Amino acid sequence: MDTNGTDSAKDKSQRYQEQYLAMDVEERKEFGAWGKAIRALGWGLNEAEKKERQERKEYERDVTDCTRCEEWRNELLKTSPIVRFMSEHLKKSGFPLSTDIMPCIKCEDMRSGGFAMDGTIQLCYNRLLGKGHLETTMAHEMVHAYDQTNFNIDWFNLEHHACTEIRAASLSGDCTLFQEMMRGNVGFLKHHQVCVKRRAVLSLLANPSCKSKKHAEAAVNKVFQSCFTDTRPFDEIY
Repeated sequence: MDTNGTDSAKDKSQRYQEQYLAMDVEERKEFGAWGKAIRALGWGLNEAEKKERQERKEYERDVTDCTRCEEWRNELLKTSPIVRFMSEHLKKSGFPLSTDIMPCIKCEDMRSGGFAMDGTIQLCYNRLLGKGHLETTMAHEMVHAYDQTNFNIDWFNLEHHACTEIRAASLSGDCTLFQEMMRGNVGFLKHHQVCVKRRAVLSLLANPSCKSKKHAEAAVNKVFQSCFTDTRPFDEIY
């Protein structure tokens, strides 16, 4: 005991060890199961152990989410009509499509995917709501890849950026009535066009060349008609 009359950590450890040694086989099994349950809940851990436990849980969740994203991606490349269609036209355009340039990554910001200027199609495994969400995300980013390959986009030119965002939102299925209802945006009068404009503006706000929301809206409105009606490589809006 310490000077305050309480057990020291060493004394407690020794007493617990003695109690464990006095148990029979069945009692030890029950004690072991109880101990595992307690550790799973994080009880009795010091701060370092709690931090290690949290980091381990996050790592395990990342592995699970990333693996699922890769499995869904590989399946969609084989079975999704829109993904297969875009894959075919990307390859015809000379875009080197493969799973190597379509990685599942962890994203800090709130987005489900992205198209990098180096030609990488990024899929954010920690932001996906399901396989359908990934399918739409892949189609959206593949439209960007198609536009980059065929039209040589200047991503710092807001009108160029606005055009490909309009096309991606419109052609990928990102603005179907179902998708909009899921977001809580219920409107039946030209809901598709309204959604396309809104999502294009949101994307432009992340462009360093964009000065304000009004600047983004002006760029989207200027090119909207010509870009919205350009459905290549589709014959019509998917």
